[in-house]
Amino acid sequence: MRVVFHCPWANARGWLEVLRAAGPELHFAAADDIEEPGEVEAAVVGNPPVGFFDPYPNLRIVSVLGAGADYLFVPGMRLPEVPITRIVDPVMAERMAGWVLATTLHFHRQLDRYLVQQRERRWVRHEHPDFGEVRIGILGQGAMGAASARLLTGVGYRVAGWSRTPKALPGIESFAGDEALAPFLARTDVLVCLLPLTPATRGILRASTFGALAEGAVVLNAGRGAHLVEDDLLDALASGRLRGAALDVFTEEPLPDGHPFWAHPQILLTPHVASLTNPRTGAEQVVAAIRAVRDGREPSNRIDPGRAY
Repeated sequence: MRVVFHCPWANARGWLEVLRAAGPELHFAAADDIEEPGEVEAAVVGNPPVGFFDPYPNLRIVSVLGAGADYLFVPGMRLPEVPITRIVDPVMAERMAGWVLATTLHFHRQLDRYLVQQRERRWVRHEHPDFGEVRIGILGQGAMGAASARLLTGVGYRVAGWSRTPKALPGIESFAGDEALAPFLARTDVLVCLLPLTPATRGILRASTFGALAEGAVVLNAGRGAHLVEDDLLDALASGRLRGAALDVFTEEPLPDGHPFWAHPQILLTPHVASLTNPRTGAEQVVAAIRAVRDGREPSNRIDPGRAY
């Protein structure tokens, strides 16, 4: 079974090597090395350009190299009517939970203020609340959100989650649907966005959302850059409505040199590293999905095109 591979990431060559090792009977080749597109039956992709699938009329499966597939559902992209799968990896969820805990502690324990004081050579102590006094709200209760909720709850934080449909996670207060968003935000001191990017969630981190949070709240975004309305965040920080933000994802990546986020004293930046896909465990899932389709079985972790996740 021939498989076309496309990935613009820095570790693309490593991905191709582990995929070939995980599925030695499959024939993985980079798009530039495909001589007969009609023989290709599977595509493994990360951020493919618009029109990527057009030369391959006989695809039976598309597998994306990560947990999110929003880049497939963009104007002009013609997707084949075949199963589309993603990677659901406990390692990725654990990594995300670690980022959420670390950035939460950054603000909870006043490290943002102490870093400023260090540069100014000022010795000033600040009180910080106990774990149980900090109310964290997680937008998204999928694998990433659930792992983060478990870790934060284990430390002692008060955690609630919001999702499109009701979820039941042990020890987590659950809010679901549009009507529950306002009360969820009102009880939140630290807002964590781990949602998939869909038309309904695009721009969800905007002025009205920030205004509904507890005064002086913090926003952490490791979902997608397009979840955030950047000017609204800057306005909320300037007004004091928000105390700070930690951002791992951006509308344009890498972040442009002149972007105001770079030097903003209330924003902590990381370069889209909150939960890097593990090539070894990810390759095993990709190969398993391709084998399932080859053998006439339903692949795991299938994406619903109607929901874009």
